[in-house]
Amino acid sequence: MSKPAAMSNFHGARNTNIQGDVNNTNIEGDVNTNINAEHHHYYDGRSRNAVKELRGHIAAGAMHDSAERCDAPKCHPETRVAVQDELVGWIENGDQEEDPKRIVWVTGPAGGGKTAIMGSTAETCQRKGLLACGFFFSSFTGSTNRRFKRCLVATLAYQIVQHDALREVGERILSSVERNPAIFEKKLETQLDQLLLQPLREARRDSDWPKVMFIDGLDECQAEEDGDTPRSPQKAARANEADQKEILHVMLKAANDPSFPFRIIIASRPEHIIQSFFTDIAHHTTRRIFLDDKYNPDADMLLFLEAKFAEIRREYKLSASWPSSDVKQTLVENASGQFIYVATAMRFIEESSAPPHELLDQVVALRRHDVSANPFAPLDALYTHILNSSPKPLLAARWLSLIFRSPFLTYPGGQQKLSARFIQLFLESSPGEAFYVFRALNSLVSIPPTDDDTSPYSLYHKSLADFLDDRSRCGGLYLDDRYELYYTPYLQIWKNQGPATPLDALEKDVFIHQFLEMTDYRKLSLFMGQNFERYDVAWWMNTSTPASAFSSPTFIGGAIGIKDVALFADRVHLLRHRFRHLDQFDTGISLPRAIRSRDDSTPEEEP
Repeated sequence: MSKPAAMSNFHGARNTNIQGDVNNTNIEGDVNTNINAEHHHYYDGRSRNAVKELRGHIAAGAMHDSAERCDAPKCHPETRVAVQDELVGWIENGDQEEDPKRIVWVTGPAGGGKTAIMGSTAETCQRKGLLACGFFFSSFTGSTNRRFKRCLVATLAYQIVQHDALREVGERILSSVERNPAIFEKKLETQLDQLLLQPLREARRDSDWPKVMFIDGLDECQAEEDGDTPRSPQKAARANEADQKEILHVMLKAANDPSFPFRIIIASRPEHIIQSFFTDIAHHTTRRIFLDDKYNPDADMLLFLEAKFAEIRREYKLSASWPSSDVKQTLVENASGQFIYVATAMRFIEESSAPPHELLDQVVALRRHDVSANPFAPLDALYTHILNSSPKPLLAARWLSLIFRSPFLTYPGGQQKLSARFIQLFLESSPGEAFYVFRALNSLVSIPPTDDDTSPYSLYHKSLADFLDDRSRCGGLYLDDRYELYYTPYLQIWKNQGPATPLDALEKDVFIHQFLEMTDYRKLSLFMGQNFERYDVAWWMNTSTPASAFSSPTFIGGAIGIKDVALFADRVHLLRHRFRHLDQFDTGISLPRAIRSRDDSTPEEEP
């Protein structure tokens, strides 16, 4: 005889509220149930929509444990222990200090290890249950939305929604999103009020709430372009500073709000606008940690070098006495407190372009510099040496400058990075040139494998981009005219109907589609000048990929916009008259009625 099924305690129950651990709970019947259980998130349909809406406005790559940051610098075991212990001690026991502070500003020169310290400390805090949320800005690597303030508050709010200990706060955040889906278009202060402060005020504070929020790389936050014309360097710098200052004011407002339970750790270089803020405005609320000799970076760098050289000795079966203590001490002295120097030197020595002892000898033999005149002189010498190890040093430096220090190689608006594969095809004047030029630069640039068609190039450290952007530091490797370097291959692709490297039909289709997506049609005539005869306009207008791209909803109504289609239509109108001798000239473009109906009988003056 079969055993009867056990009756659930909730059979037929309605509007039930369940607290606690529900791992073994069986619920039957019509149950409009609110579950508040450990390690379980339950959202009804409306809340799931709010989660989806919130998710659409975050920078997922900016979270400390994102896949995008898997190669981000972390502190080597047993290094930077003193500063990490100081940070964690402040997070756990800061209220017991004689003059408690709500914000810690971690600062120091470029290459000092700030991001590594922040990443490692965030991981420690997560293991201890102390981490609420964080945002790691990056202007040179990862997804482009990590550069902008736009995603900051939403990303912090999303992490709180996903936090087990902050479930009640998360539900109230989602309610705010449901009530006002346009909140993400508001200024940061309004977003802070509605997505963080108000939900925190309404929730019941619990003793097991996390305690800290991380903001790393604030000086790398950039202002988004708000028009068709790129800002001058001076205007761009002022716009960046304005956005950074807005973030600082928002963080200070949060820290001073009695309902805000989290301490805030902000890391940045000591840029003027940031230093002035913490000195003049937030000094009563802020504790400053400057990464100087107090934290004994030289000893940490020696530990790091010992560990890396041990790995090399094991791999190459080298003597336990290699290298000598004097050589390691020389590397530490050359670093002048900059961890990025020893990290870059070791990546260079680990390369397989030559035996490691030869590469080490090259680094040690670099001319000693007076760091009192230029603290970056040893690092600059190392960067120069590595770039000169490329078969084409000048071209390598210029390509890197174009990729990482110009607005050209990106989609319109800078919202997405182009893949390394696309950039290779774009820049190459002959097949395989990019591999040849970059093959000795793996210590400077993370280069995706050849079978990866989607990942972008990324720098290991922003200091290389700073080096390339300063003529006084990089000397003859400086790129004077990025515009010319970009438009030479750009126009060659228009002329040749594709890249220099032969591709199969599918690959070429993908390349052409991406090429057209990154093209700013508003400036197309400026690029081409008066030399339209060079380009097979009929081919470009009739090829299936451009036609589908031009007529797609994204093109018509998306980021490029209807006005741009109209401007491009004007260009098509002009081209029709210029090339009216062509028998078959069909654009294949489905344009709005107002554009299609314009009179083709009278050519307009070329703008």
